[in-house]
Amino acid sequence: MPSGTPHVGLFVTCLVDLFRPTIGFAAVKLMEDAGCRVSVPASQVCCGQPAYNSGDRRDAAEIARQTIAAFRGFDYVVAPSGSCAGMLREHYPALLAGEPAWKREAEDLAGRTHELMAFLVDILGVERVGARFQGRATYHDSCSGLRELGVKAQPRKLLATVEGLELTELPGAETCCGFGGTFCVKYPDISGEIVARKAADIAATGAETLLAGDLGCLLNMAGRLTREGIPVRTRHVAEVLAGMADGPAIGEAK
Repeated sequence: MPSGTPHVGLFVTCLVDLFRPTIGFAAVKLMEDAGCRVSVPASQVCCGQPAYNSGDRRDAAEIARQTIAAFRGFDYVVAPSGSCAGMLREHYPALLAGEPAWKREAEDLAGRTHELMAFLVDILGVERVGARFQGRATYHDSCSGLRELGVKAQPRKLLATVEGLELTELPGAETCCGFGGTFCVKYPDISGEIVARKAADIAATGAETLLAGDLGCLLNMAGRLTREGIPVRTRHVAEVLAGMADGPAIGEAK
């Protein structure tokens, strides 16, 4: 870790910016409480994953260059999303492999980039939070955070310190929710079947709240739970850990 106060650039993500800014504020609070100085570069844009997953490498590479430029100079880059953090860490270097100067910068960015939960626990050494949340919750592991970045134990470690929270493990917690970014648009029938099974598993836990670390997953599952009349509210894990989970749940009217 750099000496002094770590300067973190928050990669907000498109979904958080447009649908749930509270997650971004919660991420800032958690990192500032842990002793970081946090900035949010105004020039940041999408991570480029939709274009990348759709085969549009040219536009994805241009987005990657803009992201790299926006986050120069920070000690760390942190995203409240395993999906976006995985794009920066795992795919930018390969995407810019044919441009030596940009590849070096992409590798540098990758080495500084972390998913929020992993950053708090693995890099900053946070062991507990001072939040309270009354009720039973269950947790879904997002595909990118789990498989690309190894995010599994970290959120559970911190959730175990939330006063009043009872965490019940979700059967098939590591199974995809069916969102998959553009996957749910390309293959809606398959996606719908996957999230229907996920909703049944969530209901079986008896939990009142569903938590996860990726807003895309949460929006997808919240929509299915609502359509099936399953009374489970959804929240990003950062909102609970930061003590900012008093407002409407994801998918609810403000």
